[in-house]
Amino acid sequence: MIIQSLPLGFLLGDATMMDLFIMGKEIMWPMILVSFVMITVVMERIMFIIRENASRAPEVVEKMLEAVERRDIEGALVIGRPSKDFIAKILVYSLSNREYSLSNAFIRASGQELARFQQGVATLDTCITAAPLLGLLGTVTGMMRTFGALGGGDIGAAAGTITGGVAEALIATACGLAVAVLGLLPYNYLNARAEQAKQEVADASHALEILLKKGETNAPFAR
Repeated sequence: MIIQSLPLGFLLGDATMMDLFIMGKEIMWPMILVSFVMITVVMERIMFIIRENASRAPEVVEKMLEAVERRDIEGALVIGRPSKDFIAKILVYSLSNREYSLSNAFIRASGQELARFQQGVATLDTCITAAPLLGLLGTVTGMMRTFGALGGGDIGAAAGTITGGVAEALIATACGLAVAVLGLLPYNYLNARAEQAKQEVADASHALEILLKKGETNAPFAR
């Protein structure tokens, strides 16, 4: 198939995906690699969010805080231990180690849980940044081929090479931008979900501190 001999409008308008890949030249291989990594990260993160949403149990957290308010720490632990809710797990770890350092236990547990929400985000950010840069690199190489063909003197004989160079530049740019734009949507959602988790952890921290201080001023805790 002699693709470079076809008119540019036909190349970009009627070419198949395989044709576009071939016309994009060597830069399309790292572009596919970046796209594969991005899709893999997005799918894994979507499954993670689905599992987390399914395991959320705000009523368990409320019952735990109510037990703390009643100064029934052991009761709060009994309520929270079976739960897979990440806030409940943080509270259980914190209350279990309250005699040593409640604040440090809460910070450690919350840090471990919040780190799970950030996994893969840096990789996704790298893919979003790398895709348009690869597209720009493809644009440069395509233009280099085009100007190299123009420098030969016989423009008519080099028309296929010129057309192929321009097509390579346009395809690489379009693919790079498309990958980056598509990656921005899940990237922003994951960042928003991580920020929401941070706010929920902060709210639980404030509520726990208030209830513990209230219990200390009223009566000793039940053990």
